[in-house]
Amino acid sequence: MNTLVALCALGAERILGNELKLLGYTLCGNAPGRVSFSGNDDALYRANLCLRTADRVFLQMGNFPARNFDEFFDGVYTINWQDFFRKDTKVVIDKVRCHKSRLDSEHAVQASAHKAIYKKLSDRWRMSSMPESGDEADVRVYLDNDKALILLDLSGKPLHKRGYRTDGGLAPLRETVAAVLLQEMLWKRKTPLLDPFCGAGTIPIEAMLYAHNVAPGFARHFALETMPFFDPARATEIRRIEAEKIRTDIEVRITGSDVSKEAVERSRKNTEHACAIVEQTLKSIGSNEKIKKPQFVQADISTITAQYESGLILCNPPYGERLGDEELAKEVYQKMHGLWDEFSGWDFGVITTHRKFQEAFGHYAPLLKSIKSGKLDTILYIYRNSQNSKNKDK
Repeated sequence: MNTLVALCALGAERILGNELKLLGYTLCGNAPGRVSFSGNDDALYRANLCLRTADRVFLQMGNFPARNFDEFFDGVYTINWQDFFRKDTKVVIDKVRCHKSRLDSEHAVQASAHKAIYKKLSDRWRMSSMPESGDEADVRVYLDNDKALILLDLSGKPLHKRGYRTDGGLAPLRETVAAVLLQEMLWKRKTPLLDPFCGAGTIPIEAMLYAHNVAPGFARHFALETMPFFDPARATEIRRIEAEKIRTDIEVRITGSDVSKEAVERSRKNTEHACAIVEQTLKSIGSNEKIKKPQFVQADISTITAQYESGLILCNPPYGERLGDEELAKEVYQKMHGLWDEFSGWDFGVITTHRKFQEAFGHYAPLLKSIKSGKLDTILYIYRNSQNSKNKDK
């Protein structure tokens, strides 16, 4: 069995842990922004292919005491790096994080780790220097309370880069965060979903993929595919197994709207690309089935009407940073009050960095969830109006 580590947005650890358990993996622990789990050799590829809420997947290479540089160097050196790299691999220590440790110079730790890896490879392969002319392999180091965690990046490009979004527009929501929001809101595939600020269509597209059980990684490659232990035949089989899980018989009601004509067109194009990927995946297993696309319309939020008694409005409205005008963002939030009245039996989920959102919106959420992705400290405001409607009916 292997120990792997999946990274996620800060605040999304529980959601990622639940997703890992649903995939059949055993959790080993977590820390802010990351979850450890155990899995067989298939997990190295399958986790990258299937995880919706993870930003990266790493293979744990070592976990040992590192109270001084000699101990740290020896610990990194003992790892059998020659089993994971080729003789022309360029090894990069892409990130070091030190927390409550005597070794607190990230630059010095980075240099020591790089030196230890190359010395091990040089000793094993009897080479005086490494050519570094091949594929790049990224290694990450976490030092916490004088203990070192050494990780090998299996993903390469961040996993939010699914491959379907050709145009994200300004400040787009990450695909992985959109997937987290759907889980935080407990969205079910048969529940009507509306994003009235669709932007690039990310929330509706992620909902579509989830509803039809489409693994998010079908359109891309992963770093582990360049490594000597990678088994392409087994990866092809894993892709076939996951492709056969795609559901085309699901009734979904996913819609998006935006006041911007360009945003609506962008959402439609990204959706077309996502659906083309799904259709190509289905054809690989001999199926000509298709999945239902979300519908997008150009509309101001004041003109949108509810087509169903209950559902979910999930959106990423302007923050103020994106528009460059905080007051304009507040005007948008005030205008959203009309959505509240029109969609009175619907749940609402709104993610924003704007700390006066609730004041401008005119409604205070009973549940707030902090989610930090990249440099943005966002809050998801959760309103359960559909449950309130059910209680009133009783």
